Amino acid sequence: MGTVYLARSRGGRAVAVKVARPELAADPSFRARFRAEVAAARQVGGFHTAQVVDADPDAEAPWLATAYIPGPTLSALVTAEGPMGEERLRSLGAALAEALEAIHACGLVHRDLKPGNIVMAPDGPRVLDFGIARAVESTRLTATGSAFGTPGYLAPEQALGEEVTGAADVFALGAVLVAAAGGRPFGDGTPMGLMYRAVHEAPDLTSVPEALRGLVGRCLAKDPAERPAPEEILDALGAGAGAGVGVGTVPGSAPVSVPPHEPSPTGEPAPTGNPAPTGEPVPGSAPGPLATPADAVPLPPHALPTRTADVQDAVPFVVPHPATLVVPPQPSVPPQPAPDFVAADRNSGVAVDASGVSLHFYGEEADFVWAEIGAVRYERLRRGRALRVVVHLYDGSVYDCEVDGRRAARVDEWILGLDPVLARYLPA
Repeated sequence: MGTVYLARSRGGRAVAVKVARPELAADPSFRARFRAEVAAARQVGGFHTAQVVDADPDAEAPWLATAYIPGPTLSALVTAEGPMGEERLRSLGAALAEALEAIHACGLVHRDLKPGNIVMAPDGPRVLDFGIARAVESTRLTATGSAFGTPGYLAPEQALGEEVTGAADVFALGAVLVAAAGGRPFGDGTPMGLMYRAVHEAPDLTSVPEALRGLVGRCLAKDPAERPAPEEILDALGAGAGAGVGVGTVPGSAPVSVPPHEPSPTGEPAPTGNPAPTGEPVPGSAPGPLATPADAVPLPPHALPTRTADVQDAVPFVVPHPATLVVPPQPSVPPQPAPDFVAADRNSGVAVDASGVSLHFYGEEADFVWAEIGAVRYERLRRGRALRVVVHLYDGSVYDCEVDGRRAARVDEWILGLDPVLARYLPA
């Protein structure tokens, strides 16, 4: 959805600046939704989220600046420390329910709550990803039946393209708790398989402590009306969640001392921490001048886009691994064979092999197995210099992806390679 820069405010505070991709900036509907979502996100505050400190939806490249939150993501913490026990799960669930309560009170629905969007700060978990992500939903390349979000955490109504309310975030919260307990509510597999099981199959709660299975199971109910409200989750978990059992403590870190708020040049409170983008945040220091980890990659200077009020000295966002992470050894199994056909440009790609067809677009991926594919069609576009591949599924859904070959000769080569592969794998 964009590029994230680690930057400083004019007063020296650390912030993360998300800059939208050019193709999104050219879409008027994106700018309108981005403006509305940023205005709503400003109301949530920074107690359980990354505080919005500045934004410019009308800039040549629309951008959003939020406080930078130091700490690993929940997914990184579970990888480093292993599954959480009951006490820590209660604290995590209560904190996330309180965050959702604040988000929903402002008329927002997060729609993409997952371990990668939760930063385990020293003072507790923070929910990230407002503004650009919500605006992308109305403009990203989608197809009939597709959904915005992350399979495995998508509520059934999201997967089916139906109306989404705050109950979808409660479903995701339940899936997050299963993941924090070391499980996967709907197993592994392709995005389509995960969404199918979320709609039609019961979640796997075997990793969840028995005392919490009832509540987590209600969060993962298929019917949104049967899921508890965030306030009800707080009532159920609050008694065992207020002791501060270290849900947000980074292993080996010292408590963070937060200086008093000082007014910024715009008259708004200066950020008290440092937020990060979707993905793993950079482990950092207390608010103020940034500390560079000893093993971090040097950050080359980079200029921000125009009209960056109160934000300067930006650098590309670097994501080193937290020191506590253990890098697993290389797998002993041989690597998977290369796809039989690949066509790609800088942003998009199509891959075809014995398992099916994979479409890629700006970091998003959709995988389809041959058993669900009824037909694959293609056409030349833009005077023969681009290739459009369309996948038709038996359920009536249609997905497409356009790849820029820049030269008609390259597109001709792609088609010569694609024709025999489709003839080999498609049903007769």
